[in-house]
Amino acid sequence: MVPISQKDIPHEIIKELGAISNINFPRQGHTSDVGIIDSAKGLAVLKRTKGNQYSGCLRRESFILECLSQTPIRVPDVLQFIQHEDENEGIQSWLLMEYLQGETIRQILTNENDSATRYNILFDFGKSLRELHSIPCPDELKNGGKWIDIMLSQAEYNLGHYKVDGTAALLEKLISKKPAVFEQTLIHGDCTIDNFLVHEGRISGIIDWSGGAHGDPRYDVSLAIRPKPNVFQSSKDHRAFFDGYGKKIITDEEYEYFEDGLYAFF
Repeated sequence: MVPISQKDIPHEIIKELGAISNINFPRQGHTSDVGIIDSAKGLAVLKRTKGNQYSGCLRRESFILECLSQTPIRVPDVLQFIQHEDENEGIQSWLLMEYLQGETIRQILTNENDSATRYNILFDFGKSLRELHSIPCPDELKNGGKWIDIMLSQAEYNLGHYKVDGTAALLEKLISKKPAVFEQTLIHGDCTIDNFLVHEGRISGIIDWSGGAHGDPRYDVSLAIRPKPNVFQSSKDHRAFFDGYGKKIITDEEYEYFEDGLYAFF
């Protein structure tokens, strides 16, 4: 089944792109349909979401990308955002973005066993994340509250309104055993090996920004080192990442809190 067909694309986006010659579909998660559009104006990325929850996330991603466009972080430029009500599908949102060259860290390393190549990419992953955490957070992304309390409140809402992996018992545990306070920074919020692109051996861009916030950098680090097939399943991978990051800022308990706990509600 084709996630996005040309006949589904709003006319405003067709007008922006010109004639479309091809649509490719990269590996993606469950929250949106993603197509790489080859058109008269070159390559672009088009994301579509359906329903209130995911359409709200896409609208936020568009807003965050606009905020980050004034920073040194290499993120896609927003070309167009459209949200409308469909008689059959309900709310749909469309985000048209610049295409960034590169493959994801997962794509590069899943079948890569050369130790030097792996070290260099994961070192650059850690270095890029540390640089992200060091950039002043745009004022528009600051809300004056504690990120962890906002996330726990959202987790409670998500548990009551959407299908999530977390449970009421887990949420109660997370609320009662919050980790020690840590200085908030700009964070990605979904910092996985699927969202950092690699081109010519270096990190070339960062995508999927709906979770961007002024938050706890330990959350990013926890998600970054989640084990995946042939990635972060060895101490060498972890050492390369933290060599690049410059230091290890999480304990095993904090990793479990964020990766095995909080993330289950998002």
